[in-house]
Amino acid sequence: MFTTQLRKAKIEANCLPSDLFAAICELKQELNAVILAHYYQEPDIQDIADYIGDSLGLSQQAAATDADVIVFAGVHFMAETAKIINPNKLVLLPDLDAGCSLADSCPPEEFAAFKTSHPNHLVVSYINCSAAIKAMSDIICTSSNSVRIVNQIPENQPIIFAPDKNLGRYVMEQTGRDLVLWQGTCIVHETFSEKKIVQLKIEHPEAEIIAHPECEPTVLRHADYIGSTTALLKYCQQSSALQFIVATEPGIIHQMEKQAPQKQFIPAPAMNNCACNECPHMRLNTLEKLYLAMKNRQPEIILPQDIRVAALKPIQRMLEMSLEPVTA
Repeated sequence: MFTTQLRKAKIEANCLPSDLFAAICELKQELNAVILAHYYQEPDIQDIADYIGDSLGLSQQAAATDADVIVFAGVHFMAETAKIINPNKLVLLPDLDAGCSLADSCPPEEFAAFKTSHPNHLVVSYINCSAAIKAMSDIICTSSNSVRIVNQIPENQPIIFAPDKNLGRYVMEQTGRDLVLWQGTCIVHETFSEKKIVQLKIEHPEAEIIAHPECEPTVLRHADYIGSTTALLKYCQQSSALQFIVATEPGIIHQMEKQAPQKQFIPAPAMNNCACNECPHMRLNTLEKLYLAMKNRQPEIILPQDIRVAALKPIQRMLEMSLEPVTA
């Protein structure tokens, strides 16, 4: 109720159309646009999107679309990926400040020096990184396909895995490979409290704990299932459990509740009583900003040509290596 009242106030203050959903649909037709949204976006954006998915699915959709305009409701590196794949399309991001703490934890200059200090290493980079880091990589991966990607690389080939150390550690456990890890982390997946999750499990003994591999090892060791956002969503539908403690950004719960309305989904708590388990960057995008981006044809994602061309190759390798259905 409060959200609806706040939205009406914003509409009146900014002279926005009274029916934002209808106005966005009209602009979509006018622009021949497609709206791609990550699972961590607010429910209204998820509900109006043409496609909702995780990083791998969004990349595949960006590669396959015949739309003239891509409106990316996600964070900056995701929109950059769409532009890398579609240099001649207009790619819009509702809020240019929608960044990523994990991507920010891997500055290009520092990573270049790190890479130089490990000669003959193949660089596998998690898609949650900047275009500049992608341009220095050999293969891009997502949480959905990271294990499969590494398993396809010859065992005698040394590998740098960047930027997420927790996902890298998980890949090491799953593949038995010794990876050189860049020490980056995601602020959202770092905030989950092991103690509070255990307390929740005591309160809900029948609940299954499901977690994203970016979470800290102390959280993952309690998980009944570990997987990407898409894998977690599928698992909830297939599991016989009726309650789930969800250790990832709580935006995914909107889709979980839609897909399995008879089940209960409990967001894993952060270390204190804040909303730190919500990604502050993802939440910068709003339905109002999405409408204005389409109406004004900006903010637009623009990349230097040399960076875009260099970053395209490792993304293409990922897409080629992910042709078969992915299992987490």
